[in-house]
Amino acid sequence: MSCSDSIDENIEKADMLVREAANEGAQIILLQELFETPYFCQKEKSAYYVYAAELEENKAVRHFRKVAKELRVVLPISFYEKKNYARYNSIAVIDVNGEVLGKYRKSHIPDGPGYEEKFYFNPGDTGFKVWNTHYGKIGVGVCWDQWYPEAARCMALMGAELLFYPTAIGSEPQDGSIDSKDHWQSCMLGHAAANLIPVVASNRIGVEEDEDSKISFYGSSFIAGCQGNKVAEAGRTEETVLVAEFDLEQLEMQRLEWGIFRDRRPDLYSLISSYDGELTIKGTI
Repeated sequence: MSCSDSIDENIEKADMLVREAANEGAQIILLQELFETPYFCQKEKSAYYVYAAELEENKAVRHFRKVAKELRVVLPISFYEKKNYARYNSIAVIDVNGEVLGKYRKSHIPDGPGYEEKFYFNPGDTGFKVWNTHYGKIGVGVCWDQWYPEAARCMALMGAELLFYPTAIGSEPQDGSIDSKDHWQSCMLGHAAANLIPVVASNRIGVEEDEDSKISFYGSSFIAGCQGNKVAEAGRTEETVLVAEFDLEQLEMQRLEWGIFRDRRPDLYSLISSYDGELTIKGTI
C-alpha cells in the first residue's frame, strides 16, 4: 500500500486490506514496514522522533489487536517503538485472540542516502525470535534483516515454519539508475530455498519525497514457496492483496527428507561469528 501523512488514514487503509485478505481466506496477514507513516528515514530530522510510541500506546498495535480478535487472524504489526530514551524499529506479533505474543526489534540497521535509519533506531536487542501462533510457528525479520542468511537460518533453527519480512525498499535517491528489485527478491528466495521454508515479503508502493530526496518504492511484494519459487507476486505500483496456502505438515516432512538440518556442521561454522574471517581462540593454560 501507499502511505500518506495521516496516521489515521494509513491505519484505515491497512485495516481495509487486512479485511480483504481475511475474506480471501488468509490466516496470517503481513503489512509492510512502518505503514503508519511515510518512510520518514529519508532525512535526519529530530521532528520525526514524535512518531515513536511505547508498545502499549501505539495506535496501530491497539487497533489491530481488536481486528485480529474479530477476524481470528495473526498480524505481525510493524511500529516505531519508544522505550525510555531508546528507539527501535519493532514488530508486535498479535495472535487470533488479540494477545501480543511478543515483539522483535530490527537487528540490522542500514545507513545510507535516503535510508538514514541509524539516526532513528537503536540496534535491536531482542535477538531473532519465533512465535507459536494459532496457525503455525512464524519468524519475522524487518527489511534490512532480509539480506542476511544468518537471520533466516537462526529463525529456521528455532523452528519457524514461515518467514515474514515487512519492508520499505525502493530507488536510491543519489542514483536513479540503480534498481535493486530483483536482487532484493533473490536474497529472500534464497532463504526460502536454503531452509525449505516459505517466505513472505510485504513492501510499500508510491513515490515519497522529503526536500531534495525522493524514493520510488518497488512494491513487488511476493510469497515464495520452499524451493525458492515465487507463488504470488504484486506489481510495482498497485495496492493489492496476495494470498497463498501451504501445508505445514507436508513442508516439515520435506525438510526432514532433504536432510538440510540433519547434515549441518555447526562445529565448522565458528568463523560466521567473526567480523574479519579470522577465528580468535581465547583460553588459559
